[in-house]
Amino acid sequence: MLRQLRRARAAVGAFALGATLVLVAGALPAQASTSSAPGAAVNARDRATAAVEAMMEFYDEDTGRWDPEAPWWQSGNALQALLDYTAKTRSRTYLRQIDNTIEQQRKPLPWWPEGGGEFRADSTDDTGWWGLAMASMYDLTRDQQYLKIAKLDEEYMYEYWDDVCGGGIWWDIPAATYKNAISVELYIKLAAALHNRIPGDTVYLSRALTAWKWLKNSSMINGENLVNDGLNTQGGGCANNGGITWTYNQGVVLGGLAELYRATGDRGLLRDARKIADAVLGSPLLSPKGILTEPCEATHTCGSDGTAFKGIFARNLGELDALLPGRPYRGYLLAQARSAYQHARNSSDQYGMSWAGPYDQASIGRQESAVSLLVSVL
Repeated sequence: MLRQLRRARAAVGAFALGATLVLVAGALPAQASTSSAPGAAVNARDRATAAVEAMMEFYDEDTGRWDPEAPWWQSGNALQALLDYTAKTRSRTYLRQIDNTIEQQRKPLPWWPEGGGEFRADSTDDTGWWGLAMASMYDLTRDQQYLKIAKLDEEYMYEYWDDVCGGGIWWDIPAATYKNAISVELYIKLAAALHNRIPGDTVYLSRALTAWKWLKNSSMINGENLVNDGLNTQGGGCANNGGITWTYNQGVVLGGLAELYRATGDRGLLRDARKIADAVLGSPLLSPKGILTEPCEATHTCGSDGTAFKGIFARNLGELDALLPGRPYRGYLLAQARSAYQHARNSSDQYGMSWAGPYDQASIGRQESAVSLLVSVL
């Protein structure tokens, strides 16, 4: 990401809700306590709820987007954060807004009508965020229409897989100049998620495993077990471009490997994931003094996109952690949540960029990132 946004307004029409959402009995997990201390779970939920309420201040009813001036993918990521909160808390507070967002944004995109709608965009990663949200929407409702959309999104992304550099998905459509980490990571997670939700599937699992094998051998995972941004395909090569190790690139692969482990039971996938997670926790660049930090924070060059990245890492680290004996990363996530709440929050429960503090300013990227962090410890 971190590109010049091809900005466009979502179509504004009469407000009409789509299918009514119903929380499926037994489909949602009970909230987990953050500690054994009395009131700890209540405090964690209250903090997450307050952050969600502040996030909803950015919500635009007409478009179904959070801050229509922000990058479009961030509304897909905010939707994911809201779905995660809804699933963990069993809250029905925002079902209408969730439905509205999907109904408005599934329409053909004004800047990419050739995609035909259903979140098929001119960047494969943009489609991936929304496709994963549709898988979560299916989990919440068991309504097959959302699984159908997720399938369309997977199919669309897979169209841009080819043999250049031995595989991988092109990030940019239609130029096809760049193969990067985030597009293939999102694809791995989406394909594996579909397999785990479709009894008897073999196609999605095969594709997800092939994509992971390609990523693992692509050189994008460097000698420090951190994921660089992409390959130097823009210059005609296939080597690691040495791009910034954004936190979201470290995170989405963890969620993808967690989905693949659920599908296969292969503990080698968890070992691969832990190498990357441990590299982040041990990195003086990404976890200085134990607090997750985006590489761009020191130079204030994160732009709109980079403000949302750390919450994506926290979400996916939490998904991996839930599969591991002893929850080895829970303490780290709790430390991030405590630091952000104490040092990066204003009196309106808006969160700044640096989770070590101080609070700087409000934006949807910052806020959705904080929501995903706080939800990860519920």
